[in-house]
Amino acid sequence: MLAWYEQAGISTFVGETPRDRFAETEAEASRRRSPAPESKPAQAPAPATHPAVTARPAPIAPDADASSAADARDQAGRAQTLGELREMLAAFMGCGLRQTAKNLVFGNGAEDADVMFVGEAPGRDEDLAGEPFVGKSGQLLNRMLATIGIERDAVRVTNTVPWRPPGNRAPTPAETEACLPFTLRHIELVRPRVVVSVGSSSVRALLRTDEGITRLRGRWLSLTTPGGLQLPVLPILHPAFLLRQPTQKRLAWRDLQTLREKLAEPTLADQNNM
Repeated sequence: MLAWYEQAGISTFVGETPRDRFAETEAEASRRRSPAPESKPAQAPAPATHPAVTARPAPIAPDADASSAADARDQAGRAQTLGELREMLAAFMGCGLRQTAKNLVFGNGAEDADVMFVGEAPGRDEDLAGEPFVGKSGQLLNRMLATIGIERDAVRVTNTVPWRPPGNRAPTPAETEACLPFTLRHIELVRPRVVVSVGSSSVRALLRTDEGITRLRGRWLSLTTPGGLQLPVLPILHPAFLLRQPTQKRLAWRDLQTLREKLAEPTLADQNNM
């Protein structure tokens, strides 16, 4: 069993008893949605190891304390370069995923890219390499980009969560919220023309939506960062999903055409030079 845990990426125990963080998130959200009965005074929730906090602007993060969330926003906002942002993230202690991951997966690619891809979370290969999208999903992403004439090195790639969740599970809302200020600052420092949101977890985090990726994919939406930067966002299906569902590659091809058409539009600088 221990050998199986090691292969799954679970190498460190962080508590005496297991915690279902998805259940905790749902329970806390339900509690906040349901007002206390008028006949009884509202009672404070039972104390927890990590107090609840409402992060910017809405999702509940019951296992991230207020000071860590505020610290993440403060540090991310002060970073003036990608190098500074990486150092701050490497020293950030507000996300428990760092305790089980082998490496920080910050991002790679051109620092002034026109296109920035934001995925969900690192997998096993990414955790070992310390780079995003280097496994089978990354290889497929490279081929997808090549079909529309874009080199991988010409784009910027990162994730909403920079540490691998144990067993490749999806990051919890709390884990995503703890890391999101760094991702948003990453986008602001690169200042791409467009952002491509890869997969359902990335779409939910960046766009603050409960709609599924299959409904949102291929549509140009809008992202406003804390610094006021407004960018068009194109949600697409995750390459890992396409590897499991090859028939859906036809949808991915349509989305790539949408991206190519957007990049072909003249920028404001191009128009001023005409």
